[in-house]
This record gives sequence, C-alpha cells and structure tokens, in this order.
Amino acid sequence: MMQSAHAPSLSKSRIDVLLPVKNGVDFLAESIDSILAQTVNDWRLLILDHGSTDGSRELAQQYVAKDSRIELHDFPQSQGLSGLLNSGLEICNAEFIMRHDADDICYPERMEITLHAFAEDPECIAIGGQADMIDSAGQITGEMIMPVDSRHVAAACLFYNPMAHPTTMLRHASIKAMGIRYGDDFLLAVPEAERIQVPSLAEDYFLFGQLAVLGKCKNVPVKLIRYRWHANNVSAVRSADQMQISLKVARYLARSFAILHQIEQFDPVPFCNLGGKLVDLPDTSESKLNADFKRMSVLLQRGFGTSAGLKREFAFRRVTATRNTASMLWRYMQFRLTCRPVSIEWSTLRIWLIGCLPFRHKTKLAFPVQSSPDID
Repeated sequence: MMQSAHAPSLSKSRIDVLLPVKNGVDFLAESIDSILAQTVNDWRLLILDHGSTDGSRELAQQYVAKDSRIELHDFPQSQGLSGLLNSGLEICNAEFIMRHDADDICYPERMEITLHAFAEDPECIAIGGQADMIDSAGQITGEMIMPVDSRHVAAACLFYNPMAHPTTMLRHASIKAMGIRYGDDFLLAVPEAERIQVPSLAEDYFLFGQLAVLGKCKNVPVKLIRYRWHANNVSAVRSADQMQISLKVARYLARSFAILHQIEQFDPVPFCNLGGKLVDLPDTSESKLNADFKRMSVLLQRGFGTSAGLKREFAFRRVTATRNTASMLWRYMQFRLTCRPVSIEWSTLRIWLIGCLPFRHKTKLAFPVQSSPDID
C-alpha cells in the first residue's frame, strides 16, 4: 500500500534513502532497482515526488506495492530541491541517511562500503565516494574522482564542492543535533543579518562545504555509483546561474572559516574552479594573483594546520594563480609530476584552454573581487 503520510514510520531501518524525483520516469526504474540490489537489506527508500506528471509517481507506486521498504511521499509544494530534501529529512528516523538520485545507479556494495567507513571513523558526519559517469544510454563516458581524506576535503571545499552529492551518506544523529538543513547556514559564524540561504542550484555545496570546514567529511576511494550526465542535468541546463551561486557560497564559506579560526579574511574566488571553470578576472596581473595566493596559503595554514591534504590542495591552487596560458600549462605539468589529479582539475585546465580559442568566451565575474591587505 502506498505510504502517503509525512510522519516518520514507527519501524526503524539502518539506512533511510532519500530519492527526490520530478518527471524522471525514463531512468527511475533502473535507479530503484539498484537500491533493491544492495548487499545490505536493512534500508527504507523514501521516494519524494515533487509533482511529477510524466508517470514517475505511478511507476513508484508499483514498487511500493511490491516492497514494504519503499514509500512514496508527495511534496508538490516544496520550494526547490532544498525544500524537497528538507521535507524528506523530517520523515527520516534511521541511523544513516543516504542520498540517491532518480537517474543514477548504485553499485551493489555501496551501502556496505559506506557503513564500514562510518564504523572506522565515528567522528565523521558525511561520507561520499567516487563514481563512473554514464550517458543517457548507460554507457560509461568517464569517471568522477574526488579527494579522499577529511583534511584534503576541508581544504578543497573553499574552491569547489569536493563531495559528489549523489554518492553521500550522512549520520542522522549529528544532523539532528546540529540542526542541519539544506540551504541554511548552520555554522552560524557570520552575523545573523548577513547570513545567506541557498534554496537551489548549490544547496549541496553549501551543506557539505560547511561540514567540510569542520573536518567532518571524507570520501571513500571506491566507486559507489554510476552518475548519469545528460541534457536535463541541472548543471547542464543552468550552468551560468549555478556558477554564480556557487561562487557566492565559496566566498561565504571562506568568511565563515576565517571567523571560526580568528584569522584575517581572504577571497577564494580567483582560485576557485567550480564546475571546472576559472573566473576570468578583469585587470588582474599575475604578480597580484601570486601575492594573493601566498597570503591565502599563510592564512589557510594558520586555520587548518599543516597537513598532506592541505599541501596537495595548495599544489593545484598555485596552477590557478595565473591567467597566462603558458604559465598555467607549465605549472600544471609540474603539478602532475607529484600529484594525481582529481577529475575537476584536468577539466579546469581543458576548459580554460578551450576558452582561449578564437570566438570563445570565458566565465565573467558578476560581482567584484574583494581586495585584501598584504601580510608578512
């Protein structure tokens, strides 16, 4: 029988799976089947329908009728993906909450691998992993490689989202204790009147970025899903809007980090590669970028302390501390001598080089780059 009430079930599972869907019938069956195929059986699948009109809801009902662990909840009035996921969080009661998208496919041991990682690290709140990328036909087109250890994830979060949202699982008790919700500031470091909300497009970056700043995120070095990239992906349809909101989030995370660690504020935007794209800075010389990079490095070391993960992140940020194509190529070649790049790093260089071709346009900054005083 279809579960339509929005109160938590009386029975508890080890894992509650949040699967939001809106008009995703083309891939929904394959997505649900991959949950059914997990080596762990102690789960509850919460399908969160956002007013589908293409048969997604009816397909979900068929699965509900066959398996009591599957529930369908209607939230047609939820505001954006943040609102939909927050509605889902309110009906969770399991020890862990796993995210899964209606067009992705879990590998069978995804749950088992992530639970083992949580058991090894009781302080960790969010764990993600690696992924194969597939097209609309299900053919593998590449791989998504993310940083692994928590210190590397913490350093990286100021420049891009180092957690692949559809691979993640969260510790529910910590989520409740910290009052964590998608789109909201839960660090509460920035003065209340100046806090932001992120209802869509970068709500996952805002959530995981805050957890990463606290050192509470990491990724397993194992592929957990097949991530489907197709023409209807939000990142493909609204990439420019997503870029602008993500830059705002990166700057906000850096500000929160500076306040929490009582260090001078700095601007990460010149060194961000969100979505694999560098910002084309107006009238910024290489000497200024290098000076800003040096200053930022000093401040991050004060806040994070010295670690291999931070050193590794600095190695790539130095590549971004120039907009001269020849210098960037040379720095990247030096970087590759000592570091294996994560997915976004090579794509950053490739996208920049393509943008340097005639009749190509790089991403323009829609708000001014902040100036920062020099420090010793």
